Amino acid sequence: MTQILKAGVVGSGVFGGYHAKKYAEMDGIQLVGIFDIHPERCFEMANQLGAEAYGDLADLIAACDIITVASPATTHAGAALQALKAGRSVYVEKPLATTLEEADALIAEAAKQGVVLACGHQERVVSQAMGLLDIPEKPLRLEAVRKGTPSIRSKDVSVVLDLMIHDIDLALSLTDAEPLTVEAEGDGDEVTAEATFDDGFTAVFTASRRAEARERTMKIVYPSGTLEIDFITRAFTNTTPFPLNEAFTETPAGRDPLGTSVGGFVAAVRGLSPRPVVTGEEAARALDLGLAVEQAGGF
Repeated sequence: MTQILKAGVVGSGVFGGYHAKKYAEMDGIQLVGIFDIHPERCFEMANQLGAEAYGDLADLIAACDIITVASPATTHAGAALQALKAGRSVYVEKPLATTLEEADALIAEAAKQGVVLACGHQERVVSQAMGLLDIPEKPLRLEAVRKGTPSIRSKDVSVVLDLMIHDIDLALSLTDAEPLTVEAEGDGDEVTAEATFDDGFTAVFTASRRAEARERTMKIVYPSGTLEIDFITRAFTNTTPFPLNEAFTETPAGRDPLGTSVGGFVAAVRGLSPRPVVTGEEAARALDLGLAVEQAGGF
């Protein structure tokens, strides 16, 4: 019989709610509790899901086998490190941390404890379902646009670590090359950046959280053709010779990227998968380039 894993969630905001509901719905998982510094909101969410509201993070960690950190980005590293030091496997919403020193500390502690460290870059799941990550050619150029309307959420970090980091992770998942130069202009809410890699690959990222309408597109140029994706409508055009799954939205991963990502984390914890969807090391690589964009942009 499969051991029931006791799960806890740090954060009772929008993303904390998403994660808590996934755990509550998963077979073999018991959602034990939720921790948040806002007790009323925490109690309401926990009560709705049949879990306990915790006012002390250490108590939640002690009661659980696995922890998801879905609190504001600037608190990710502190909460995750506390859980890792207690020997718990941890799933951290993106970004993994807000400094490379924090990210390195998380990776080192997970290795020391022999536990799983995963990060929630769910667009990777969508790309895998589409077949994008199976294209055998290396891309020549990538152009990504990710714009959102004004929101009070995620204001503790720049638009780079809030929105652009999704596309940074996707770009890095398509190449093993390392960025050589990074140029950027803009501010904490709207940025355009260009990264040139040591194999000639170029990635151009545009991100905004003060747009009039949402826009999330990607164009990838390969030696044999071009792929254009609209992540909002989940439609694409493909002139390469490599077939992609046009019905990817009907696959389990396409319908529920978060559930697939969390499921991949749980499978890795159980030893049923060699790794989660996105590892701590991969998330740190995306963070590194994101911070380089901030530095190049001067904010």
